[in-house]
Amino acid sequence: MLIDGQSFYASIEKAARPDLENKPVAVGDPSRKSGIILAACPIAKSRGVTTASRVGEALAKCSDLVVIRPRMQTYITVSLFITEIFESFTDQVEPYSIDEQFLDVTGSIGYFGAPEEIAREIQMRVHLSTGVWSRCGIGPSKILAKMATDNFAKKMSSGIFKLDFDNLESALWPLPVHQMFMVASRMTRHFTRMGLYTIGDIARLELGDFKKRMRKEMGKQSDIQAEYYWQTARGIDPSPVVASIRNKLKSVSHGKALRSSIYQKLEDIEVVLLELVVEVCRRSRRFGYIGRVVNVGAAETDGQRSASFNRQVTLEQATSLSHEVAAAAIGIFRKYWSGMPVSHLYVGLTQLTDDSVIQLALFDDRMKAYDLERATDEIKDKYGSAAIVRASSLLQSGVARERAEQIGGHYI
Repeated sequence: MLIDGQSFYASIEKAARPDLENKPVAVGDPSRKSGIILAACPIAKSRGVTTASRVGEALAKCSDLVVIRPRMQTYITVSLFITEIFESFTDQVEPYSIDEQFLDVTGSIGYFGAPEEIAREIQMRVHLSTGVWSRCGIGPSKILAKMATDNFAKKMSSGIFKLDFDNLESALWPLPVHQMFMVASRMTRHFTRMGLYTIGDIARLELGDFKKRMRKEMGKQSDIQAEYYWQTARGIDPSPVVASIRNKLKSVSHGKALRSSIYQKLEDIEVVLLELVVEVCRRSRRFGYIGRVVNVGAAETDGQRSASFNRQVTLEQATSLSHEVAAAAIGIFRKYWSGMPVSHLYVGLTQLTDDSVIQLALFDDRMKAYDLERATDEIKDKYGSAAIVRASSLLQSGVARERAEQIGGHYI
């Protein structure tokens, strides 16, 4: 199964405020007309409000729209609670996003009944507990469950649809090719030029023939893509539901979108760069890693021209000490920055290893430095990320205090 929460953020806000039950509600920053709508309830959508539209545009279409500032921590908490509900039916639950999760209920049918019965029971429990209405796609593979949800369950009053090899040809294959999973506008144009207008047009081809067409359209390197799309059209997906969202980390990174009109001077940009380094190192220590490669990326624009770079440097020894990573990051930025205003900054740490063994130095007390940073981490963990900050973060160009009130760029 792939279970999706309808208008997830907006549904949670409406459940918290019964007075908004019959009103159009959207989640976004009401103080920023140029900000985007993160979610809209069905009533708001029926009046033309769409996700990712500007707040000002949404209010122009729907004058009585109630725009509520997002509360990301609340949405995460509700999502985790819904996971617990799913886990009362099966231990095979794989979060796909904050509002979508895969379930393998193969072993639960004997106890809870047919998949449709399980889906209805889940819908009832989630709705009574959170106010969120769930849509459920059912299929023999994850890819079919996903397409069953997106293309059918979301459009049905029951919110449930089963897509399997019995109705694959009659239900899925007539759909336009852009409704196939992972086919966006660019691939749609490729398929259209190839004369493939529906999902069935791809599925009915022999794999070898499809590969030949893909090579002619996209080049010799397209064989892997061809096999993926051919299997998707036929509902073939060997990947299992994995009851985990945590794999071994390969990198720790942090980025920040900036107002280029403000970040034009090196001293202002370096304030944010240092803040990103501090957060990357803090997260590395939290997960028990040190890294040997420092990555820095930036996007620049003066309104007419644009440029970007992404460069890295290998350190003499792996680290998660802020001053060591900052020295490398600032060195990279100064070397590759063209001098235009900066609209985005990124810092990453890769080639991670376990921090249980740390290289000592002859002239620097690295263990003392780690003790100091870990003490700082404990203060932040207990009292919040803004409880202790570097003095530079108090400057007008600093963003650390604002970020401390946010998750994923949105307010908690």
